[in-house]
Amino acid sequence: MALPIAPSDGVGADPVRHVPEPSVERSLSAISSEVTPARSVRERLLGGGRSGVRADRPVLVLHDVTKQYPNGKVALNDVDLVIPEGDFVFLVGPSGAGKSTLIKLLIRDEVATRGAVVLDGLDLARLARRHVPKVRRKIGIVFQDFKLLPRKSVWENVAFALEVTGTPRRRIRPAVDRVLALVGLTAQARQHPHQLSGGEQQRTAIARALVHDPRLIIADEPTGNLDPLISWELIQLLLRINELGVTVLMATHNADVVTALRKRVVALEEGRVIRDEVGGAYHRMD
Repeated sequence: MALPIAPSDGVGADPVRHVPEPSVERSLSAISSEVTPARSVRERLLGGGRSGVRADRPVLVLHDVTKQYPNGKVALNDVDLVIPEGDFVFLVGPSGAGKSTLIKLLIRDEVATRGAVVLDGLDLARLARRHVPKVRRKIGIVFQDFKLLPRKSVWENVAFALEVTGTPRRRIRPAVDRVLALVGLTAQARQHPHQLSGGEQQRTAIARALVHDPRLIIADEPTGNLDPLISWELIQLLLRINELGVTVLMATHNADVVTALRKRVVALEEGRVIRDEVGGAYHRMD
């Protein structure tokens, strides 16, 4: 399953690419009408990955997004961002730059003060509260501290993500078995988190994030608690998942990983996007 760690776009591939901002005149309903059902993980595995992925179809659109908290702090300011289907994006910036707030907006933990956050064609600010859980299933989240249930096995942790949504048992078993094979944890399926290494715990978290066929995987500092070798292995796994056509947004402070891979880099500073670059390094290369 391991993939070679090599620049995917080439160090000198493309210069800075400024992703087109969503047109003010273009309605959100027009964006929504372009979205067609995504293939499941099973379909991607059987179909060979990226076939059917459309790079011109947006999974995520932020237009003129500002978030101001009640205490007056402006965490995000006039943010425009478009992430097409199948993209792999590193979200970088110093502590306090706005990365955590942006992620909270994507999972509807927070609502933008101004502007639109559109996930898979849906304007999150306009969602009725009862629809939020269903929309959240379009996103798989991987945290730095794993957040596994200690009394459940690896298999049960992953299955739980489907059980809480009312998925029929006959569909849960093959789905869990499939993603555990993908992340290389079939042999550890009956083990509990305390029996696993840090890397295995994070693989379990990735399987849990992937099992409900999300449109977007958000990895929030997924290698922060891991040593460098295990971190590279986890990055290889995320690359493999991305090669299957799953869109990945990874927030990280790991400059070595970002600079080595030369993927798309979106840099935040004081709540603003200061750089959006394909083939970029962690720091601006002047």
